[in-house]
Amino acid sequence: MIQKTVSTVKSNTNLDLLEKCKTLNHLKQLHAQLLKYELPENPSAIEPLFSKAATANEDSFFSYACSIFRHHSHYNTFMYNTMIRGYVQAKLPVSAVLCYLHMLNNGFMANKYTFPSLIKACLILGRHYSKYMGCLVHAHVVVFGFSLDPFVISTLIEFYSLHFDMGSARKLFDKMSTRDVVLWTTMIYGYGKAGNFENARKLFEEMPERNSVSWSAIMAAFSRINNFKEVLLLFRRMQEEGMRPNESGLVSVLTACGHLGALVQGLWIHSYAKRYNYDSNPILATALVDMYCRCGCVEVALSVFDGIRIKDAEAWNVIICGVAMSGDARKSLELFNQMTSSGTKPTETTFIAVLTACTHAKLVQEGIEFFEEMDTLYGVKPRLEHYACVVDLLARAGLVEEAEKFVEEKMGGVEKGDANVWGALLGACRIYGKVDIGNRVWKKLANTSVADCGAHVLSYNIYREAGWDMEAKTVRRLISELGMKKKPGCSMIEVDGVVEEFIAGHLSHPKASDMCKVLDSWFTMLSL
Repeated sequence: MIQKTVSTVKSNTNLDLLEKCKTLNHLKQLHAQLLKYELPENPSAIEPLFSKAATANEDSFFSYACSIFRHHSHYNTFMYNTMIRGYVQAKLPVSAVLCYLHMLNNGFMANKYTFPSLIKACLILGRHYSKYMGCLVHAHVVVFGFSLDPFVISTLIEFYSLHFDMGSARKLFDKMSTRDVVLWTTMIYGYGKAGNFENARKLFEEMPERNSVSWSAIMAAFSRINNFKEVLLLFRRMQEEGMRPNESGLVSVLTACGHLGALVQGLWIHSYAKRYNYDSNPILATALVDMYCRCGCVEVALSVFDGIRIKDAEAWNVIICGVAMSGDARKSLELFNQMTSSGTKPTETTFIAVLTACTHAKLVQEGIEFFEEMDTLYGVKPRLEHYACVVDLLARAGLVEEAEKFVEEKMGGVEKGDANVWGALLGACRIYGKVDIGNRVWKKLANTSVADCGAHVLSYNIYREAGWDMEAKTVRRLISELGMKKKPGCSMIEVDGVVEEFIAGHLSHPKASDMCKVLDSWFTMLSL
């Protein structure tokens, strides 16, 4: 079809045909026609076809673009820029940098479209070279006169932000006399990524103009520091200002709903996502699955999960973990088998979910087998979190001696663990009355000056309940001397679409005095 038609058309029609090219064979046919009828007189006619091949995110197309580039005799800056962008999309940062150097050596000047792709290439270089190479590219930006170009500077700000160098990012931002919404949003996103929510919020409030991406960036900033209540407040304010949220913003809101148990708001978000066909986005769909799991609606979560057309590892991890937390360990393990059968490779998070499922169901043998197969069968190196899961698995099943042996032999001793390991082991010692093991663990922790409040409190309770008064007083005195305080518990409830938070020992809630009066009246009635 292409061969019969293209010979009678001019350049504009070639562009139309290029848009319809879906296969490499179609692309080659169009290329052949260009070689025959246009390229001899107009070498730049190849540029649209070359651009499509280089940036199509398909291996066969990109390979063909590389071939065109190697054999082309009329290079220009556009060709080099396109090739650099193609290398970045193909995750070949070194080739992108070498292509840039080749461009300079051949006497072609960089322009403002060269540097954004080149800076992104620096971001995906190995961590030992990324910052150094990025700074060199920054120097080239200055030399070539693009240090005030918002398109280039916003990419540099993103670069420094991802390296947590917010000082350099802020200097670039402050030097810009004209700042568009993209520049403001990039800076807010950088502060949020670095956990500096105060500066992120300050910039957000100073913005002369906001768009949905700006709102998404500030909500993500508060989501990262687990201030989920503020995320919902920002979302409500966004709606009041008549701004329509994008998919990224909805993911932050769904995450907040899940952690706060705000099911009503989560249902509204799901309905909203369906209305605008956002639920077809796999990342947003995964956030929906997570929200329903955290709110206890596992059947709905499974239904949403089944509707995800392309399930990545993150989607599988969320549903496996959610089903495990609901107590259905067998279903969780069944989902793991489905995941591996589908060809999706399990990740570190997958095995934490699977080991947690085995722990809750006391499937000790299965859990040990999963742990041993992590590296040998799936190529996933166990981390400290996985060791802690196995300790918890053994300890909760009453196999406290085996848990202690595992810590000593597999981890190199209690000292190599963390609060999760110590808590699992000492908690089991308290439940099953293994005072001798608890005593050994406590002495090792005391010798290494561990300042974990949970471990100290558990050790104190073990000694006190066993009647070891002298040891209990020693631990109690140490807790007091170190000024340790247990983090207060909190609970949340959703009333009329508003999440109310209560913290143990705090009277900061505006209706705290009224609630205390109601409780006092109940206690009075009960005592009659």
